[in-house]
Amino acid sequence: MEKIDLFKLHKADYIQAKEPKLVEVSTGHYLTIDGIGAPGSTTFDDAVMALYAMAYTIKMTRKKHGKGDYVICKLEARYWSPTEECLSKIDKSQWQWQLMIRTPDVVEEADLIQAAKALATKGKTLSVNQVKMNEFEFSNCVQMLHVGAYEDEHHTIKKMLDFANEQGLTPKSEHCEVYISDPRRVPADRLKTILRMPVN
Repeated sequence: MEKIDLFKLHKADYIQAKEPKLVEVSTGHYLTIDGIGAPGSTTFDDAVMALYAMAYTIKMTRKKHGKGDYVICKLEARYWSPTEECLSKIDKSQWQWQLMIRTPDVVEEADLIQAAKALATKGKTLSVNQVKMNEFEFSNCVQMLHVGAYEDEHHTIKKMLDFANEQGLTPKSEHCEVYISDPRRVPADRLKTILRMPVN
């Protein structure tokens, strides 16, 4: 049985454009976990670990039982303000977010429950019980690849906003990212992150 790679199968959704581009992102099946706080905070990092723990446990359990194999997708994140203000205008500790890992739609709720129980018996973070399964549609987005530190994303976002205005598009009060690089292994100035700006 062929190993599924959703990142390649849906490559049109993950275009790494060097200039802003309008992309219609298809509906996806995701493992998700929600939270509030600054990226890189203890709460955020715990949620990342819980999401990956669930993703890999589900994958390996399904593979062990002959239910096929697949590549774990890149980490994605949606960020928004509770007051619908621009994120740059509020303290990061107030940011709301949803971390996401795209998953084959053959993964079922039963897989999620089994994985959470298995991790709980191993004494893993209780946050695994907060991981859910959701269908999500980004729909129309202005998308662009950002190369460099996360703190410098505002330069790329400015280009995306200018592009949206030129196209007569209205940005929604949400900022989305797809993490191509692992910040533990790649220097900040070489990090690659797909930035998404959902628009109307």
